[in-house]
Amino acid sequence: MTPLLEIDAITAGYGGSPVLHEVGLAIPQGAIVALLGANGAGKTTLLRTISGLVAPASGRVVLDGRDLSSVSVEDRSRSGLAQVPEGRSVVAELTVDENLRLGGLWRFDRRQLTAAVDEIYDLFEPLSRRRAASGHQLSGGERQMLALGRAIIARPRMLLLDEPSLGLAPRVVAQILGVLRRLRDDTGLTVLLAEQNVTSALAIADHGVVLSLGSVVADRPAAELLSDGALRHAYLGF
Repeated sequence: MTPLLEIDAITAGYGGSPVLHEVGLAIPQGAIVALLGANGAGKTTLLRTISGLVAPASGRVVLDGRDLSSVSVEDRSRSGLAQVPEGRSVVAELTVDENLRLGGLWRFDRRQLTAAVDEIYDLFEPLSRRRAASGHQLSGGERQMLALGRAIIARPRMLLLDEPSLGLAPRVVAQILGVLRRLRDDTGLTVLLAEQNVTSALAIADHGVVLSLGSVVADRPAAELLSDGALRHAYLGF
């Protein structure tokens, strides 16, 4: 499949100390790719580099043939990149409905925005019962659903997700990952999913990439990674 996103020899880090070392990978259009590795492997830094929050020391991020090196975070978003960072970031003072409308404000007129919000409620039925609740009144699972809904309401081409299952009940994790698979199947959304819940991530992923100490040590179909016991034991802890 044609790559939607290409990472070309990215070296990046903080304060002059590299975390990523010439990382390269290609993410096909319409695929779910699981980005795996232990804490400190570089998963979050790679997502932040793709979205423009971290400037690489060298290398390129290319979206659909366009070099994003000089493209701002805001313009990357308008080009079709959306990121949900770790921590279930929502605006706590706003209601569920207001949070969702904020996510689609730049993309739709008022009538279209109402329809787009209703589509999110169809995907995340628990949110439809909490429309008037403020962000600080939500459970952890509801906040994660809201953060994801706010990211996808503007219909991005590619979604970057950082540890969406962290601290959530298995039932909620299954629901969130099921929505990702549904979006991939129904809309062609491309997803880069950074996860420590390896089994759950690979269960919905088409492909898996394993990072260790800022370098790619495996880049294979998801089923192959699941069946490679030696690699799982060495780098994924099970």
